[in-house]
Parts: sequence; C-alpha cells; structure tokens
Amino acid sequence: MRLWEQPSDVFLKFPGLLPLTVLSQTKVPKEQVLQQVVAEIEELRDVQAQRNIAAATAILAGLVLDSGVIRRVLRSEIMRESVIYQEIWQEAKSEGKAEGKAEGKAEGKAEGKAEGEMDLIVKLLTRRFGILPTQLQIQIQDLGLVQLEELGELLLDFQSLADLSNWLQNNY
Repeated sequence: MRLWEQPSDVFLKFPGLLPLTVLSQTKVPKEQVLQQVVAEIEELRDVQAQRNIAAATAILAGLVLDSGVIRRVLRSEIMRESVIYQEIWQEAKSEGKAEGKAEGKAEGKAEGKAEGEMDLIVKLLTRRFGILPTQLQIQIQDLGLVQLEELGELLLDFQSLADLSNWLQNNY
C-alpha cells in the first residue's frame, strides 16, 4: 500500500493507524493533519495507548515535518511516558549518548519550573475565560519559561480570549 496515495480520512478512523496519517495524501498542510491526529489521540480512553500512539506519531511525523512543529503540536509529557520513548531513551542511555547527570538534572528542574508555570497559567485562564480552545493550549504549552513568566504577569490584563490570542500571535 502506498500511504502517500491514500486519503488521510482512512487513517483517522482507526487508532492503530493514526501515526500513519501524517504520511497520507491530504489537501491541507501536514501540520493541520498532525493537529487532527492529536485531537483523535486525546479522545482515546486508554492512557497507555495514547502515549504509544503519540510517540509513534512523533517518529513518523519527523519524516515530513520539522521537529519544532511536532513538539509544538504533540504534548511531550504524553510521549515521554510511552513504551517506545522509554525504550529509545534506555538505548541512548546505555550507549552513553544520554546527557550527563548534572545536565539532565538542571534540564529537569527547568522543565519542571516551566511546566508548573504553564499549568498555573492555564488554570488561571480557564478560571477566567472557561475552557481554552485546543489551539491556544498548544501555543501556551510551546512557550519558553521567559514567555510564560511574561504571560503570567499580563494575563490579568486580558479582557477576552481575543486578547490572549493576540498576545500569543505576537509572542509565539
């Protein structure tokens, strides 16, 4: 079967085929197809299946999309807990390619701080405006620590989701 000749709708119907969707024929940009796949993954009830399918999707999406786009669209915490990701990490670690212990610890602290900041911002925005659209959540998740801190200071000034959207467009 030539994946690139099949319409993406075929793959979106079956969870096991979701990772192949980004390789299929489509009339919309591949990033938009990846966003559709993420929406389908988020609908899955089995958390382990979510993790594994997200990791497989990221790997295959790397054939047609930039890694920055993939990281922005796919939440990294889901992938990190997948069996596939853990296996790749263990192989890299055993081959000595994993980052040094001190670097890994510092990176973990920075990621933890950014995640905590992001979680707080999303909670505050949700409390103020209700459930945030998925696209806005994705953009917030992709912000760096400095941008998150700036957003945290400004979010009380926003009067509507349009203000948040405008800020993200200008600072994303």
